[in-house]
Amino acid sequence: MQGNMKTQKFLRLFTSYSILLFVVVIIVYPLLWTIGASFNPGNSLMSTSMIPQNPTLDHYRELFAGKESLQYGQWYLNSIKISLFTMIGTLISVSFTAYAFSRFRFKGRKNALMLFLLLQMIPQFSALVALFVLAQMLGMVNSHWLLILLYIGGQIPMNTYLMKGYMDSIPMDLDESAKIDGASNTRIFLQILLPLSKPMLAVVAMNGFTGPLGDFVLSSTILRTPEAYTLPIGLYNLVNDVMGASYTTFAAGAILISIPIAIIFIMLQKFFVSGLTAGGTKG
Repeated sequence: MQGNMKTQKFLRLFTSYSILLFVVVIIVYPLLWTIGASFNPGNSLMSTSMIPQNPTLDHYRELFAGKESLQYGQWYLNSIKISLFTMIGTLISVSFTAYAFSRFRFKGRKNALMLFLLLQMIPQFSALVALFVLAQMLGMVNSHWLLILLYIGGQIPMNTYLMKGYMDSIPMDLDESAKIDGASNTRIFLQILLPLSKPMLAVVAMNGFTGPLGDFVLSSTILRTPEAYTLPIGLYNLVNDVMGASYTTFAAGAILISIPIAIIFIMLQKFFVSGLTAGGTKG
Protein backbone atom coordinates (compact mmCIF):
# COMPACT_ATOMS: atom_id res chain seq x y z
CA MET A 1 0.00 0.00 0.00
CA GLN A 2 2.76 2.42 0.93
CA GLY A 3 4.64 1.49 -2.24
CA ASN A 4 1.61 2.31 -4.37
CA MET A 5 1.27 5.71 -2.69
CA LYS A 6 4.92 6.49 -3.39
CA THR A 7 4.48 5.42 -7.01
CA GLN A 8 1.40 7.63 -7.43
CA LYS A 9 3.19 10.58 -5.82
CA PHE A 10 6.17 10.08 -8.12
CA LEU A 11 3.90 9.93 -11.19
CA ARG A 12 2.08 13.12 -10.16
CA LEU A 13 5.34 14.96 -9.60
CA PHE A 14 6.81 13.62 -12.83
CA THR A 15 3.73 14.71 -14.80
CA SER A 16 3.69 18.15 -13.17
CA TYR A 17 7.38 18.81 -13.81
CA SER A 18 7.10 17.47 -17.37
CA ILE A 19 4.28 19.90 -18.14
CA LEU A 20 6.20 22.78 -16.53
CA LEU A 21 9.34 21.88 -18.50
CA PHE A 22 7.34 21.71 -21.73
CA VAL A 23 5.82 25.15 -21.09
CA VAL A 24 9.24 26.62 -20.25
CA VAL A 25 10.70 25.25 -23.50
CA ILE A 26 7.82 26.72 -25.52
CA ILE A 27 8.39 30.14 -23.93
CA VAL A 28 12.19 30.20 -23.76
CA TYR A 29 13.06 28.60 -27.12
CA PRO A 30 11.72 31.43 -29.35
CA LEU A 31 13.24 34.01 -27.00
CA LEU A 32 16.68 32.39 -27.26
CA TRP A 33 16.39 32.30 -31.05
CA THR A 34 15.47 36.00 -31.13
CA ILE A 35 18.41 36.89 -28.90
CA GLY A 36 20.74 34.78 -31.02
CA ALA A 37 19.45 36.30 -34.26
CA SER A 38 20.02 39.82 -32.95
CA PHE A 39 23.77 39.07 -32.57
CA ASN A 40 24.19 37.21 -35.87
CA PRO A 41 25.84 39.04 -38.79
CA GLY A 42 23.83 39.54 -41.96
CA ASN A 43 20.14 40.15 -42.50
CA SER A 44 18.76 36.72 -43.32
CA LEU A 45 17.37 34.21 -40.84
CA MET A 46 18.62 31.33 -43.01
CA SER A 47 22.20 31.96 -41.94
CA THR A 48 21.48 32.62 -38.27
CA SER A 49 21.86 30.26 -35.33
CA MET A 50 20.78 30.27 -31.72
CA ILE A 51 24.42 30.57 -30.62
CA PRO A 52 26.20 32.97 -33.04
CA GLN A 53 29.65 31.91 -34.19
CA ASN A 54 30.68 35.50 -34.90
CA PRO A 55 28.50 37.65 -32.63
CA THR A 56 28.19 41.31 -33.49
CA LEU A 57 26.48 44.42 -32.13
CA ASP A 58 26.03 45.93 -35.60
CA HIS A 59 22.26 45.48 -35.58
CA TYR A 60 21.91 47.34 -32.29
CA ARG A 61 24.11 50.13 -33.61
CA GLU A 62 22.05 50.26 -36.81
CA LEU A 63 18.90 50.90 -34.78
CA PHE A 64 20.36 54.14 -33.44
CA ALA A 65 22.41 55.14 -36.49
CA GLY A 66 19.99 57.97 -37.31
CA LYS A 67 18.85 56.70 -40.70
CA GLU A 68 15.79 58.47 -42.07
CA SER A 69 14.09 55.15 -42.79
CA LEU A 70 14.88 53.75 -39.35
CA GLN A 71 13.91 56.21 -36.61
CA TYR A 72 14.07 53.60 -33.88
CA GLY A 73 14.87 56.03 -31.06
CA GLN A 74 11.84 58.19 -31.93
CA TRP A 75 9.59 55.13 -32.19
CA TYR A 76 10.86 53.92 -28.82
CA LEU A 77 10.08 57.25 -27.13
CA ASN A 78 6.66 57.36 -28.78
CA SER A 79 5.81 53.89 -27.49
CA ILE A 80 7.00 54.63 -23.95
CA LYS A 81 5.02 57.89 -23.89
CA ILE A 82 1.82 56.23 -25.11
CA SER A 83 2.22 53.25 -22.77
CA LEU A 84 2.88 55.37 -19.66
CA PHE A 85 -0.06 57.71 -20.21
CA THR A 86 -2.30 54.77 -21.08
CA MET A 87 -1.29 53.04 -17.86
CA ILE A 88 -1.95 56.16 -15.76
CA GLY A 89 -5.26 56.91 -17.45
CA THR A 90 -6.39 53.29 -17.17
CA LEU A 91 -5.56 53.14 -13.46
CA ILE A 92 -7.52 56.32 -12.71
CA SER A 93 -10.58 55.49 -14.80
CA VAL A 94 -10.79 51.82 -13.84
CA SER A 95 -10.38 52.59 -10.13
CA PHE A 96 -13.34 54.99 -10.15
CA THR A 97 -15.61 52.81 -12.29
CA ALA A 98 -14.84 49.66 -10.31
CA TYR A 99 -15.46 51.47 -7.01
CA ALA A 100 -18.81 52.77 -8.24
CA PHE A 101 -19.97 49.36 -9.45
CA SER A 102 -18.68 47.58 -6.34
CA ARG A 103 -19.92 49.84 -3.55
CA PHE A 104 -22.97 51.69 -4.93
CA ARG A 105 -26.37 50.53 -6.15
CA PHE A 106 -27.82 52.86 -8.79
CA LYS A 107 -30.28 52.76 -11.65
CA GLY A 108 -28.80 51.16 -14.75
CA ARG A 109 -25.98 49.43 -12.85
CA LYS A 110 -26.77 45.93 -14.13
CA ASN A 111 -27.30 47.19 -17.67
CA ALA A 112 -23.96 49.00 -17.58
CA LEU A 113 -22.18 45.86 -16.38
CA MET A 114 -23.85 43.88 -19.15
CA LEU A 115 -22.74 46.52 -21.67
CA PHE A 116 -19.15 46.19 -20.44
CA LEU A 117 -19.41 42.43 -20.88
CA LEU A 118 -20.71 42.80 -24.43
CA LEU A 119 -17.99 45.31 -25.33
CA GLN A 120 -15.36 42.72 -24.46
CA MET A 121 -16.82 40.36 -27.06
CA ILE A 122 -16.45 42.82 -29.95
CA PRO A 123 -13.08 42.57 -31.74
CA GLN A 124 -11.08 45.78 -31.83
CA PHE A 125 -10.55 45.69 -35.58
CA SER A 126 -14.32 45.75 -36.21
CA ALA A 127 -14.36 49.46 -35.32
CA LEU A 128 -11.25 50.51 -37.24
CA VAL A 129 -13.15 52.27 -40.03
CA ALA A 130 -15.25 54.24 -37.55
CA LEU A 131 -12.18 55.16 -35.49
CA PHE A 132 -10.28 56.37 -38.56
CA VAL A 133 -13.26 58.47 -39.68
CA LEU A 134 -13.47 59.89 -36.14
CA ALA A 135 -9.77 60.76 -36.23
CA GLN A 136 -10.23 62.56 -39.54
CA MET A 137 -13.30 64.47 -38.31
CA LEU A 138 -11.41 65.62 -35.22
CA GLY A 139 -8.27 66.42 -37.21
CA MET A 140 -6.30 64.05 -34.99
CA VAL A 141 -4.73 61.66 -37.49
CA ASN A 142 -1.17 61.00 -36.25
CA SER A 143 -2.21 62.14 -32.78
CA HIS A 144 -0.71 60.16 -29.91
CA TRP A 145 -3.27 61.64 -27.53
CA LEU A 146 -6.20 60.28 -29.52
CA LEU A 147 -4.50 56.89 -29.56
CA ILE A 148 -4.00 57.07 -25.78
CA LEU A 149 -7.69 57.87 -25.23
CA LEU A 150 -8.70 54.96 -27.48
CA TYR A 151 -6.40 52.59 -25.59
CA ILE A 152 -7.79 53.76 -22.24
CA GLY A 153 -11.34 53.29 -23.47
CA GLY A 154 -10.52 49.79 -24.67
CA GLN A 155 -8.94 48.87 -21.34
CA ILE A 156 -11.87 49.98 -19.18
CA PRO A 157 -14.41 47.15 -19.69
CA MET A 158 -12.22 44.13 -18.93
CA ASN A 159 -10.16 45.77 -16.19
CA THR A 160 -13.29 47.16 -14.53
CA TYR A 161 -14.59 43.62 -14.18
CA LEU A 162 -11.29 42.50 -12.67
CA MET A 163 -11.10 45.42 -10.25
CA LYS A 164 -14.77 45.21 -9.28
CA GLY A 165 -14.43 41.52 -8.45
CA TYR A 166 -11.43 42.31 -6.29
CA MET A 167 -13.16 45.17 -4.47
CA ASP A 168 -16.22 42.99 -3.90
CA SER A 169 -14.03 40.65 -1.86
CA ILE A 170 -12.94 43.46 0.48
CA PRO A 171 -15.25 43.37 3.54
CA MET A 172 -17.96 46.04 3.66
CA ASP A 173 -17.32 46.20 7.42
CA LEU A 174 -14.31 48.40 6.68
CA ASP A 175 -16.48 50.93 4.87
CA GLU A 176 -19.12 50.93 7.59
CA SER A 177 -16.53 51.36 10.35
CA ALA A 178 -14.97 54.27 8.50
CA LYS A 179 -18.37 55.92 7.98
CA ILE A 180 -19.09 55.64 11.71
CA ASP A 181 -15.83 57.51 12.31
CA GLY A 182 -17.01 60.25 9.95
CA ALA A 183 -15.10 59.29 6.78
CA SER A 184 -16.58 60.32 3.43
CA ASN A 185 -16.89 58.04 0.41
CA THR A 186 -13.90 59.74 -1.18
CA ARG A 187 -11.74 59.14 1.88
CA ILE A 188 -12.86 55.52 2.10
CA PHE A 189 -11.95 55.08 -1.56
CA LEU A 190 -8.53 56.74 -1.32
CA GLN A 191 -7.37 55.58 2.11
CA ILE A 192 -8.98 52.16 2.51
CA LEU A 193 -10.01 50.51 -0.77
CA LEU A 194 -7.13 51.63 -2.98
CA PRO A 195 -4.36 50.55 -0.54
CA LEU A 196 -6.06 47.16 -0.12
CA SER A 197 -6.45 46.82 -3.90
CA LYS A 198 -2.75 47.22 -4.71
CA PRO A 199 -2.35 43.67 -6.12
CA MET A 200 -5.14 44.23 -8.64
CA LEU A 201 -4.00 47.78 -9.35
CA ALA A 202 -0.63 46.29 -10.28
CA VAL A 203 -2.33 43.90 -12.72
CA VAL A 204 -4.32 46.76 -14.27
CA ALA A 205 -1.14 48.86 -14.55
CA MET A 206 0.69 46.00 -16.24
CA ASN A 207 -2.16 45.50 -18.71
CA GLY A 208 -2.30 49.21 -19.42
CA PHE A 209 1.43 49.43 -20.08
CA THR A 210 1.96 46.31 -22.17
CA GLY A 211 -1.17 46.69 -24.31
CA PRO A 212 0.05 49.63 -26.45
CA LEU A 213 3.54 48.13 -26.77
CA GLY A 214 2.12 45.09 -28.53
CA ASP A 215 -0.62 46.74 -30.57
CA PHE A 216 -0.21 47.09 -34.31
CA VAL A 217 -3.72 47.20 -35.80
CA LEU A 218 -5.11 50.28 -34.06
CA SER A 219 -1.86 52.26 -34.00
CA SER A 220 -1.23 51.68 -37.72
CA THR A 221 -4.75 52.98 -38.44
CA ILE A 222 -4.27 56.27 -36.56
CA LEU A 223 -0.53 56.92 -37.09
CA ARG A 224 0.45 57.56 -40.68
CA THR A 225 3.84 59.28 -40.74
CA PRO A 226 7.19 57.66 -39.76
CA GLU A 227 8.00 60.20 -37.05
CA ALA A 228 4.70 59.36 -35.29
CA TYR A 229 5.12 55.57 -35.49
CA THR A 230 5.25 53.30 -32.48
CA LEU A 231 7.64 50.36 -32.25
CA PRO A 232 5.28 47.68 -33.65
CA ILE A 233 4.65 49.73 -36.81
CA GLY A 234 8.28 50.68 -37.31
CA LEU A 235 9.61 47.17 -36.73
CA TYR A 236 6.98 45.68 -39.01
CA ASN A 237 8.27 47.84 -41.84
CA LEU A 238 11.73 46.32 -41.34
CA VAL A 239 10.47 42.89 -42.41
CA ASN A 240 7.68 44.05 -44.74
CA ASP A 241 10.10 45.28 -47.42
CA VAL A 242 10.55 42.34 -49.81
CA MET A 243 13.87 43.59 -51.19
CA GLY A 244 15.40 44.99 -48.00
CA ALA A 245 13.91 42.94 -45.17
CA SER A 246 16.23 42.80 -42.16
CA TYR A 247 15.11 40.09 -39.77
CA THR A 248 18.20 40.30 -37.58
CA THR A 249 17.76 44.05 -37.04
CA PHE A 250 14.10 43.34 -36.31
CA ALA A 251 15.21 40.81 -33.67
CA ALA A 252 17.50 43.40 -32.05
CA GLY A 253 14.68 45.93 -31.93
CA ALA A 254 12.28 43.34 -30.50
CA ILE A 255 14.71 42.48 -27.69
CA LEU A 256 14.97 46.13 -26.64
CA ILE A 257 11.17 46.35 -26.33
CA SER A 258 11.32 43.89 -23.44
CA ILE A 259 13.46 46.23 -21.28
CA PRO A 260 10.69 48.66 -20.17
CA ILE A 261 8.28 45.74 -19.68
CA ALA A 262 10.81 44.00 -17.44
CA ILE A 263 11.38 47.22 -15.45
CA ILE A 264 7.64 47.72 -14.88
CA PHE A 265 7.22 44.08 -13.89
CA ILE A 266 10.09 44.26 -11.38
CA MET A 267 8.60 47.43 -9.89
CA LEU A 268 5.15 45.85 -9.52
CA GLN A 269 5.99 42.23 -8.70
CA LYS A 270 5.83 42.71 -4.92
CA PHE A 271 2.16 43.68 -5.28
CA PHE A 272 1.36 40.60 -7.36
CA VAL A 273 2.14 38.30 -4.42
CA SER A 274 0.84 40.45 -1.55
CA GLY A 275 -2.20 39.37 0.40
CA LEU A 276 -5.74 40.45 -0.38
CA THR A 277 -6.55 42.39 2.79
CA ALA A 278 -3.59 41.49 4.98
CA GLY A 279 -3.95 43.35 8.24
CA GLY A 280 -6.99 45.24 6.99
CA THR A 281 -9.24 44.16 9.86
CA LYS A 282 -6.71 44.28 12.66
CA GLY A 283 -7.37 46.49 15.65
